[in-house]
Amino acid sequence: MSGDDVYETKIPARMDRLPWSRWHWKVILALGVTWLLDGMEVTLVGALAAALTEPSTLGLTSGQVGLAASVYLVGAVAGALVFGRLTDKYGRKKLFFATLTLYFLGVGLTALSWSFWSFAFFRLITGMGIGGEYSAIYSAIDELIPARARGHADLAISGSYWIGAALASAMTVFFLNKQFLTSAFQGMGWRLVFATGAVLALFVLFLRRFVPESPRWLMVHGREEEAEEIVSNIEAEVEEQTGVDLEEPADEKAISIAPIGSIPLRTIARTMFREYPRRAVLCFTLIVTQAFLYNAIFFTYGLILKQYYGIPSGETGLYLIPFAAGNFVGAVLLGRWFDTVGRRPMIAATYGISGILLTVTGFLFINHLLSAVAMTVLWSVIFFFASPAASSAYLTASEVFPLETRAQAIAVFYAIGTGVGGVVAPAIFGRIIGTGSRTMLFAGYVFAAALMLVAAVVGWKFGVDAEQEALEDISSPLSSAE
Repeated sequence: MSGDDVYETKIPARMDRLPWSRWHWKVILALGVTWLLDGMEVTLVGALAAALTEPSTLGLTSGQVGLAASVYLVGAVAGALVFGRLTDKYGRKKLFFATLTLYFLGVGLTALSWSFWSFAFFRLITGMGIGGEYSAIYSAIDELIPARARGHADLAISGSYWIGAALASAMTVFFLNKQFLTSAFQGMGWRLVFATGAVLALFVLFLRRFVPESPRWLMVHGREEEAEEIVSNIEAEVEEQTGVDLEEPADEKAISIAPIGSIPLRTIARTMFREYPRRAVLCFTLIVTQAFLYNAIFFTYGLILKQYYGIPSGETGLYLIPFAAGNFVGAVLLGRWFDTVGRRPMIAATYGISGILLTVTGFLFINHLLSAVAMTVLWSVIFFFASPAASSAYLTASEVFPLETRAQAIAVFYAIGTGVGGVVAPAIFGRIIGTGSRTMLFAGYVFAAALMLVAAVVGWKFGVDAEQEALEDISSPLSSAE
C-alpha cells in the first residue's frame, strides 16, 4: 500500500460532537420506524388468526396460520443474512431503501392474497424486508447518532416495537368490527389492516429521502470527499437549528484510514470469532437468552390466559396493552442509564432482575395466587426490565465489532436469536401449556429465568464499557492505518 492510500480524517469526532437537534429526530423517525413495523407485523397474524380461518376470508386452518408465522420468521432470518452482507458492501442508504421497498411490496401483496400459498409467500417477502432492515438501520443509526446518546437512542427505538404491537391490536379491533365497516367491505377488514401497513411504509420511504449515507461507511470505502461534504452539510443544518457554533475537534481526534474496499466473508468471520471471541460469546448469550424469554411469553400469553384463566380469545388483545406499555416505558426510562451508569452494570441488572421476577411470578402462579389481571401486571413489570435488556443485546452486537463488519455482525446474531428463540421457545411452551400442568409451566419459567441469570453474569464478565465512546475507540476499523 502506498502512502497516497492513507488519509487522516476527523469525521467520527465531528459527528459525535454534534449537539442534539431536529436533524437527529428526523433520522430517528425515518429509520427507527423499522421496529414499529416489525412489532406490527408479528402481532398482526396472531391478532388476525381467527379472522383468517373464516370461510369468508382465506379459510386457513390453525396449522396454516402458525406455519405462515414461521415462514415470516424464516424470511426475516434470510433477509438479515443476505442484506447484512450487502449493507456492509454497498452502503447503508441503498439498503435501507431496498429493504423498506421489499417490505412495502410484501405487506401490500399480503393484502391481495387469495390462498394459503400466496399468503405464505407474501409473508416470506415481508419478513425478508424486515430482517434486512435490522442490519441496515441499526448500522446507520449507530453511525449517525452522537456517542453520548447512542445507547438511549437505540433502546428507545427498539422499544417502539411495542408501539407497533399495540397499533396492530387497535387496527384489528377497528377493521374487524362489523359496526365500523359498510356492507361493501365486510370480510375485507383483514385486507385493509395489511394495506394500512403498506401505506405507512410508503410514507416512511418518503421520509428516508432526507437521510444521508453514513459518512463513516463512506470514509472506510475511500469516498472521503463525499463523506466530508455530507458531514459539512449536517453541521450547517445543526448549527442553524441549534444556534451553536461548532468548534473543530482537536487534532488528536483524527484517525488514519487506508480504505480496503469490500471485506471477504472469511475475514469477517475471523474478525468476529477469532479476534473478538469474548464479544462473540457475549452477543450470542445476550441475544439467544432474551429471544427465548420473549418468544416463550409473548407468543403464548394468549394460550396461558385461555388455558388457565378462561379468558376468551377475543379478549386477549386487551391484556396486550399493559404488556406492550411495560415494554416501551422500560426501554425509554431505563435507556438513558445505559449511557450514564454504563453498559455492563445495566445489562447485568436488567437481565438479572428479569430472571428473578420471572421466578417469583412462576412461584405465585404454581400456587394459584394470581388472577389473569395480576398475571398480566407481573408480566408487564418483568418486561419493564426485560425490554431494555433485550434491546441492549442488539445494541451490543451493533457497536462492539469493526465498522466494516457491523451490519453482518447484527445480521448473524439477529438470525441466531430469531432462529433459536423464534422456533424453540414457542414450541416448548406451547406443548407445556397444552398439558394444562402448572408444574411443568413453572419449570419452563424457571429454565427461562436461569438463562437470563446466566446472561447477566456473562454481561458483567464479558461486557464492553462502550458508553459515550466513539465506535472507532470501541473497535478500531479494519481499514485503520494506525
